[in-house]
Amino acid sequence: MAYIMQLLSGIISIYILLVFIRLLLTWFPGADFGRPYAFLCAISDPYLNWFRRFRIKGPIDFSPLIALAVLSLIRGIFSAWGNMGRISIAAVLGMILAALWSIISWVLGFFVVILIIRMIAYLSNANIYSPFWRFVDFIAQPVLYRISRFFFPRRIVNYLFRIFFSIVILLLLAVLIRVSFNILDILLRTLPF
Repeated sequence: MAYIMQLLSGIISIYILLVFIRLLLTWFPGADFGRPYAFLCAISDPYLNWFRRFRIKGPIDFSPLIALAVLSLIRGIFSAWGNMGRISIAAVLGMILAALWSIISWVLGFFVVILIIRMIAYLSNANIYSPFWRFVDFIAQPVLYRISRFFFPRRIVNYLFRIFFSIVILLLLAVLIRVSFNILDILLRTLPF
């Protein structure tokens, strides 16, 4: 049984690599990669499309990130099961917690970087009408709006302060979630099952 679990873990590792390559190739929409690309799409798109059904409305589609995290979680379960011959519910819950943290930390980090780029552009008086800065604004504005609306519902706040405040809030949120996940992980390790 352990051999089968290790084999499944290896197969899923290869599939993760194929899905990742497929996602990277979407950055080149006009390129023609021929039949290998068509084969890659045929084996990875049904899985990715399943997650796209649950897409959160917004400027960026994070469903591929969730799809990769689920594959990594399944691979981790099979690998642990293969190495130890069994797996506990607490170990599975710990792996789910780690997968959730990887998604949340990536998304929060992404928005922090976008807001830092936007702050640099604002301070340097960059041409905000260029396509790049319009795209950065397109991503940053929903985050800035929601944070400002939550913390300053009846006040007009300086734009630079809103950016800086949003960065601080996202970083504090990341720390708070990380500490919470660490506490949950410690509690999971004490479970008898």
